[in-house]
Amino acid sequence: MTVKAQITRSEVPVELTWDLTLIYKTDADWEKDFSAVESEIPKFAAFKGKLKPARSSATATAGRRLLSLFKLRDETDIILGKVSVYATMRWHQDTANGFYGSMSKRADNLSKNFSAALSFVDPELLSLKAETLAKMVAKTPELELYQHQLDELNRQRAHVRSAEIEEVLAEAADITGSAGTIAETLDDADIKHPVIEGEDGQMVELTDGTYQLLRQSHDPAVRRRAHEAMFTNYKGYRNTFAATYSANVKADMFKAKTRYFDSCIERSLSNNNIPVSVYDNLVGTVHKNLPLLHRYLEMRKKILGLETLHYADLYVPLIEVDAKVSREVQNATVLAAVAPLGQNYVERLRVAFESRWIDEIENANKHSGAYSWGTYGTPSFMLLNDTGTIDSMYTRAHEAGHSMHSQYTREFQPYPYAHYITFVAEVASISNEQLLSAHLLKITTDPKMRLYILNHQLESIRTTLIRQTLFAEFERKAHAIAEAGTPLTADVLCKLHKDLNHEYYGAVVEAEDLIENEWARIPHFYGSFYVFTYATGIAAAVALSRQILTEGAPAAERHINFLKSGCSDYGINILRKAGVDLSTPAPVQAAFDMFAETLATFEKEYAAYKAS
Repeated sequence: MTVKAQITRSEVPVELTWDLTLIYKTDADWEKDFSAVESEIPKFAAFKGKLKPARSSATATAGRRLLSLFKLRDETDIILGKVSVYATMRWHQDTANGFYGSMSKRADNLSKNFSAALSFVDPELLSLKAETLAKMVAKTPELELYQHQLDELNRQRAHVRSAEIEEVLAEAADITGSAGTIAETLDDADIKHPVIEGEDGQMVELTDGTYQLLRQSHDPAVRRRAHEAMFTNYKGYRNTFAATYSANVKADMFKAKTRYFDSCIERSLSNNNIPVSVYDNLVGTVHKNLPLLHRYLEMRKKILGLETLHYADLYVPLIEVDAKVSREVQNATVLAAVAPLGQNYVERLRVAFESRWIDEIENANKHSGAYSWGTYGTPSFMLLNDTGTIDSMYTRAHEAGHSMHSQYTREFQPYPYAHYITFVAEVASISNEQLLSAHLLKITTDPKMRLYILNHQLESIRTTLIRQTLFAEFERKAHAIAEAGTPLTADVLCKLHKDLNHEYYGAVVEAEDLIENEWARIPHFYGSFYVFTYATGIAAAVALSRQILTEGAPAAERHINFLKSGCSDYGINILRKAGVDLSTPAPVQAAFDMFAETLATFEKEYAAYKAS
């Protein structure tokens, strides 16, 4: 039998690749901007030690000096953003390409040098009394643009160190951030993928993309071979991944200790002014609703006709349909689905679809998964690994949500606030998924396809709300173990992950050992305490999308205003203005209420389908 190999980058049709010449026409143009940033960085030294007014009557002079510093910082950072995005996205096309890998590393180092050069700013500003800063702003009206940033600085006053220590911390960023880079390189470029027998006896290389397909096979033997091969493969690398993840957690502990936080999670959430109680509410509400998950899984086992439900059986659609969807149909369907957000939103997204903002399909050594990325002054590009399925269409809608969020934010916010924080990062993307489901159910009359879509909705709650909360618990407990002095060995991490899976799924899913290796293939763990935002994000998205579909224009306007807000306020406040309050357990419970409603609808329509 012939092994189906991945195509190389050069074999991908140009129209299916993103057009990074929209950032730089040539690599030489990139080099010019790289050099420009290099030449700007030394200029910050002229401001060091000079931010404090020379005398009480000199606040106007000090204010103008601070304004000059902020403008130089922003102008340089805009160029640096383009340098970083271009180099890394070029590398992600083919992570085995050493030339672009080197460019990406150079861009990373330049970013760290930029941060180090500015490390004196916060300590110097915090050496001033709040009243002095207020007078500087009052005497220099243009500084009012930065008022929210200055307020945030004052909020973090207890956690900012001296200028000397801040400089050391900035210089150490290359070390403290290296674990994720090492894990990413290992996962994308160095791990050897196993070859297994897939559908119809064809031998398939088990990449991330092919694994996503094979675990949805309606042949139990195929999906179990894929599951066993994937996690057996990661088992062989688990000691290396344990070393990288342990290094990542140690870096988090170092940052928490040097910033005077009691724990890693407190430091991480404090960056976005999120109380730890939000995390607690999420975990507690999910645990309260686990019986609902078990009811769904029991139904899954019955419909699949299985005596025993295995982890390998969790992703196969309960209904088999011809679900191949071309790229053109995906685009048209997503555009129709987001129509409730208004014509302006639809036309903006159409431009993204038609202007080569998307890198569409998988090739050898391409970065796995999907993301949306860009920077101020560039398109919001999307990396996909499209497999031509309905799931791929949902991924397209998801990443399109990120891209439109970025585009609105960059257009309607001044540069200092022209990005959004991680706490709200998943809301726009998951809202698009919810709108897509609603649209598909509205236009679909075929009983099997309706059941497929309803199942997808159920799976979105299981995989995004419940599974990501499981991952959030893993992160928190792993950090707590390390903070208590226990080394994070492979055995420790595997046991933790296995125990959590059995706690969440164990009432229905057969216990197994291989699932304990799953943590090793979760790249988001290297962006510590990020995965919980997927869970809170879907809770907010369910609420907002329902408001859009029931209220119409007023809710859509609130949603667009949310997209325009960037980081001009704290995330909880921005979402509250949009119509959802994540400081309470209510949105998470409401998402489970929707899960229960959808499950009841599925059960009713499935019974009618079987009876027909």
